[in-house]
Amino acid sequence: MLSPSSDRRAADHADDVIRGLSSVADLLVVPDPRLADLTTLRIGGRPRALLECATAEAVTAAVGALDAAGVPVLVLGGGSNLVVAGGDLDVVVVAVRNSEVGYREADPGEAGPGQANPGGADSGGTGPGESVSGGIIVRAGAGLNWDDLVADTVGRGYGGLECLSGIPGSVGATPVQNVGAYGVEVAQVLHRVRWYDRGTGTDEWVLPAALGLSYRTSVLKNSDRAVVLEVEFRLDPAGRSEPIRYAELAGRLGVAPGERADPALVRRTVLELRRGKGMVLDDDDEDTWSAGSFFTNPVVREDELPTVRSRVTDRLGAEQAAQMPAFAAAGGVKLSAGWLIERAGFGKGHPSSSSPARLSTKHTLALTNRGSATADDVIALAREVRDGVREAFGVELHPEPVWVGCSI
Repeated sequence: MLSPSSDRRAADHADDVIRGLSSVADLLVVPDPRLADLTTLRIGGRPRALLECATAEAVTAAVGALDAAGVPVLVLGGGSNLVVAGGDLDVVVVAVRNSEVGYREADPGEAGPGQANPGGADSGGTGPGESVSGGIIVRAGAGLNWDDLVADTVGRGYGGLECLSGIPGSVGATPVQNVGAYGVEVAQVLHRVRWYDRGTGTDEWVLPAALGLSYRTSVLKNSDRAVVLEVEFRLDPAGRSEPIRYAELAGRLGVAPGERADPALVRRTVLELRRGKGMVLDDDDEDTWSAGSFFTNPVVREDELPTVRSRVTDRLGAEQAAQMPAFAAAGGVKLSAGWLIERAGFGKGHPSSSSPARLSTKHTLALTNRGSATADDVIALAREVRDGVREAFGVELHPEPVWVGCSI
């Protein structure tokens, strides 16, 4: 354990580094910062400092200097996937705010993203590991609001990102999380990522294969390996959406699964669906004060599925067991976390209207702050839901957010 004098020397050293960074171009040291003001859950204490970086070069200067000095760093984008402890936090927040956007035609023969094809051979996508050529490449700064980018691409008549409309957060977070919704994942449209490798101090562009992308994760999630600076996505210039694979969305659009549609119509429909579930941020609606989907959809082995169905039958009856959503996935069978949560007895708005943290009244997969919740309140609710689903059905739910100064 450090002595008080050692703590003081460490604090003075960190302050010296921060003062030195105040002269860096396009970097602002924000006075009296609170992480509750920077996260969509509206929860979080006071960091040692907040450095807002308007360019990629400012980001690398800040992170490089802090790493070299051994000062703990939290790289922050849109704050949409964080659960942050309260109180004073021994961390310097580097807020990535570069937001430039540019478009170009892909060079002939330029390697595509190697999209996986979850819809099968007739879905209209490319096959696993298969490259595509042509199209439009959009490059966006990591600090740009994600939905602003989606809206801009759709407004220009380009397809590709429309199913990912309304997702809160920044562009830089999307490959870290391999963000996905309504049958599309970032991995399917990702072209390249520019990152700052914190181990080597290298600023470089890498292909998607370097990210180890899988369901809602990558080599960057819960890791200090690198900071995303810019991202490129490949778009369809012919005004075609990604193949519509999600049944609910296909039904709303009146198309068969695997068909494409007008990106603008898909975007409007996705936003309608998300708003109905409280998944579009609204300052006036506490049902949207959340970290989005709090738990990932669990994947169980195929030989475990009969046991899960048996437990559902015992609790809810054979009809419910037959209706339980289950889809083929890498490593087994993917179940619906929201379905399991609700059938385990945690309904919308749980536990009560007076609780500071509760499930959204629109969607059981979102844990919301009703205005006065703390990280402890959110953690207690998350544990209750996780443990209840495990007790009811023998299925372990895993949280999706990143934890800062706390854990479930």
